[in-house]
Amino acid sequence: MTITRLGIVGSGIMGSGVAEVAAKAGVDVVLRSRQQSSADAMVGALEKSLAKQVERGKLEEQAAKEISGRVSATDDLAALQDCDLVLESVVEDLEVKKELFRQLDEAVKPGAILATNTSTLPVVELAMVTGRLELVVGIHFFNPAPMMSLVEVIAPLTASADTVAAAKAFASACGKDPVEVKDRAGFIVNALLFPYLNNAVRMLESGTASRDDIDTAMKGGCNFPMGPLALLDLVGLDTSLSILDALYGEFREPNYAAMPLLRRMVTAGQLGRKSGAGFYDYAKK
Repeated sequence: MTITRLGIVGSGIMGSGVAEVAAKAGVDVVLRSRQQSSADAMVGALEKSLAKQVERGKLEEQAAKEISGRVSATDDLAALQDCDLVLESVVEDLEVKKELFRQLDEAVKPGAILATNTSTLPVVELAMVTGRLELVVGIHFFNPAPMMSLVEVIAPLTASADTVAAAKAFASACGKDPVEVKDRAGFIVNALLFPYLNNAVRMLESGTASRDDIDTAMKGGCNFPMGPLALLDLVGLDTSLSILDALYGEFREPNYAAMPLLRRMVTAGQLGRKSGAGFYDYAKK
C-alpha cells in the first residue's frame, strides 16, 4: 500500500510535527481536532516551523509554500474518509483512544490503515474495537518529529505483514529510521529509558546526590545531552508517571514501580516544563 493521503487526529505539537515530515515527503495531510480553532492552530505551528527554516536558509520559500499547501485542517472526522492512513496522537488514555478508534473505523474508508502514536499502551486493544483487526498498527514518532530520526513500528498480534510493511515504508518515505517491535508495553525506547529515569528519582529521594549533581554526572559521565531529571521535566511528569504505571502493570518489575516522589509531584501539579515547575523551576524562563 502506498500512502498518499494521511489523516492526523490530535491537537498537540506531535500532530503538527508529523504533518510537517509527511508533507515534506509529498503526502497530503488532513489535521483533525475536535475544534476548528485547534486544528487551525496546528497548521499555524507548522507554518511557523517552515518559516523559521526559510529564515535560516534550510528551506526555499517556494518549497515551504508547497509543503504548507499539502496540509488542511478540519474538526470533522468524516473529512478523513479518503485517507490511506490515519494516525491518532491524542491523550495517553486507553479508553479515550479505544472510543476514537471505534469512530475512526466507521468514518474511514475500508482498507485504510488506522495507527496509534502511543508510546506505551497496548495496540492490540485498539485493534479489537474495530472491524479491521489486520489494519491496525502502532507508528510511534518521537518528539519533536521533524528532528528525531527514529520511528517505532509496533506490530500487534492482529496486524498483517502487509500492514506492518506499509507502516515501515511510510516512516522511511518520511525520512525516518523505522524499527519493528512487538506489542509490549514501552516497546524499545521507553522500556529501556524509564527504569533509568525512575532510578534517578530514587537516587534524589534517597539523598544519594543532589538534583544538579545527578544531572551533571549523567551528562559528563555518559555524554548524554540532558540529565535524567531535566529530561523528566521535558517529557512531563504526568506523562512519565503514566508510562511507568503501564510498564509496571504489564511486567510487575520493581524498576518500573514509580517512585513516591514522582507521584507526589504529579499530585501537586508539578508536571515539569508544561506547568512551569518540576524538578526545576521554569516560571521565570
